[in-house]
Amino acid sequence: MQFCTRCLYTDQHPLHLTFDKHGVCSGCRIHDEKDVLDWRERGERLRIILEQYRCRSGNNYDCIVPVSGARDSYFIVHTIKNVYRMNPLLVTYNKQYNTAVGVRNLANLRTRFDCDIMTLTGNPEMVKKITRSTMRQFGSIYWHCLAGQTVYPVQMATKLKIPLIVWGAHQGVDQVGMFSHLDEVEMTRKYRKEHDLMGYEAEDLINDFDNITEKDITTFQYPDNREIEQVGVRGIYLNNYLRWDSRKQHEMMIAKYGYETALQARTFDTYNDVDCWNYSDVHDYIKVIKYGYGKVVDHACREIRLRSMSRATGIKLVKKHMVAKPRNVKLYLDWLGITENALHYIIDQHRKTSLWRRNEKWNWEMKDNYIKRLIQSEKDIKGRAVKCSYRTFVKTGKGKSTDSEDKYILIGRGA
Repeated sequence: MQFCTRCLYTDQHPLHLTFDKHGVCSGCRIHDEKDVLDWRERGERLRIILEQYRCRSGNNYDCIVPVSGARDSYFIVHTIKNVYRMNPLLVTYNKQYNTAVGVRNLANLRTRFDCDIMTLTGNPEMVKKITRSTMRQFGSIYWHCLAGQTVYPVQMATKLKIPLIVWGAHQGVDQVGMFSHLDEVEMTRKYRKEHDLMGYEAEDLINDFDNITEKDITTFQYPDNREIEQVGVRGIYLNNYLRWDSRKQHEMMIAKYGYETALQARTFDTYNDVDCWNYSDVHDYIKVIKYGYGKVVDHACREIRLRSMSRATGIKLVKKHMVAKPRNVKLYLDWLGITENALHYIIDQHRKTSLWRRNEKWNWEMKDNYIKRLIQSEKDIKGRAVKCSYRTFVKTGKGKSTDSEDKYILIGRGA
C-alpha cells in the first residue's frame, strides 16, 4: 500500500490515483494548479460561456442548476444567479434519506434566491426495490441517489429544451487529478456510468431475481443521444473556472444566506451532506468495508491540500471518525424492511479479499490496516509534511421546522 507523501490517499483509491517520483499523488498535483492558474481569466471564460446560453427572449430559463439541501448548492446558485445574473431553473432529486436540516436548507434556498425549482420524488416502493437490488449486486445503498441526481437534470434539459446544465466540482478533477482544470472536462454519459454509477446504468438493473422491470427504471433512464443532440445539452463544471474551496464557499453561504450545518457521525465536516442521514453514516460504513477507508479521509485530504489542516491532524481525525459506529442502521433497516443480519450478510459478499480476512474468532479484520499504515507513513515522511493550524468547522444553530425530527421524512415543509 503506497501513501501519498502529502495527503492521506493510497494507491488503492477506487478512482485510480497515480504517483510521481516524489510520492505525490495526481490529486495533489492537479490541486497545485489552483495556486498558479489565472482565475480572473478563467472566470471571464465562464462568463463568455454563460452569455452564449442566455435566453434573450425571456421565455425560457437560461440554464439548469442541480441542487440539494447541502453540498455546494447555495454557492452554485449564488454564483450563477447573483454574480453572473443568469436565470436558472433549479432541479432536485429527492433522495428519500432526508434530514430536517436538509429540508430546511432546501426550503431556505428556494426562498432566498427567488428561483423556480422542480423536484422529482420517485415511488418509494420502487426506490426500495432498486436499492435492494443494487445492495445485492454491487454493495451500494446509494446508487439510486447518484443515479437520480445525475440524470434528472439531463431529463429536464431535454424535455424543456434548456441546453446548459451547471454543476459544481468534477470529482475526477478535484479529488484524484484524473483531468487538469485546463481540460475543462464536461459531464458525459460515459464518466457518469463508469464512476458515479459504479459501471451500472439503469437498464443493467432489469432482472427477474429482483423483479425489476423496464417500468421500474424509467426514473433513472438517461435520455438517448438523439434527444441530447437535438437540444445540444451540455454540462459544465464550475471548478474549472473558479478556484474551488468547499470550506470557504460554505462559510460564505452560512454568513450570507443562513446555510445550516450539522454534526455527522463519521466525519469532522459539518458542511457537506448534512441533508442525508445515510451518506456519512451507513453508506460510509459500507465504503470502509468495500474500499478500506471512509469519507473522513476524503475530507481530510481536501483540507490538507487547501493548507487548512496538517497531515498529522488529518491522521488524528481519521483515527477518531473512521472507527465510529454508524448511528442510523436501524432507521435504514426499517426504511428498507430488512434485518441487520441480512444487511451484514449481503454487504460481506462485497468485501475485497485483498483487504479483509477472518481472524481466529471469525471476526473480520483488515489484512493491511489502513490506519496503522497511515500512522507509519507520517513517520516515514520525517517532517516533509506542510505544517498549518486547524480551525474547526462551524456548527450553526437549528432553524424552526414543522417536521418531526424522530421520523423518516419523504417530503418536508422545511422552514
